[in-house]
Amino acid sequence: MNTSLDGYVTAPGGDLTWSVPSDELFQWWSDRVAATELALYGRKLWETMSSHWPTADQLPDATPAEVEFSGRWREMPKVVFSSTLEQVGWNARLVTGDAVAEITRLKAGDGGPMDVGGATLAAAAMRAGLIDEYVVVTHPVLVGGGTPFFTALDSHIALRLVETRTFPDGVALNRYETAR
Repeated sequence: MNTSLDGYVTAPGGDLTWSVPSDELFQWWSDRVAATELALYGRKLWETMSSHWPTADQLPDATPAEVEFSGRWREMPKVVFSSTLEQVGWNARLVTGDAVAEITRLKAGDGGPMDVGGATLAAAAMRAGLIDEYVVVTHPVLVGGGTPFFTALDSHIALRLVETRTFPDGVALNRYETAR
């Protein structure tokens, strides 16, 4: 997830303008989507992504990178967790029941890498101990409030740093494995 330095994924009012990626970071995200076997979305992030990316490649000012990402995003299998949505499209299926039970079932399957997107969904998976790796892309901005990335926990989760990378504009990526 993209986060502000003070740990928020959105600023107050859902503002995301502070997290516009450089071309290099955008390509990194696109390559990650290409390598993801299944993306798990909470409702809010789903609504943000599905309102733009399914047809972004058809916009007259779409860059080659946006065209590539749009196609990759459409083709990537997705599961959307929501108790309020009635349907989803774009190679996605809707789960209205217990997210933790479904993520547990999916992890037990034969699939490849899964990404969890959305602070609320990630928090539920985090509390249940279902996250094997955390990828935090930190933007050098303080937003002072909004939607926090990390949730309150009953006990600590030990992590092991496995990758650090910097991008233009002072953006830092840190990838951690859960120490089990």
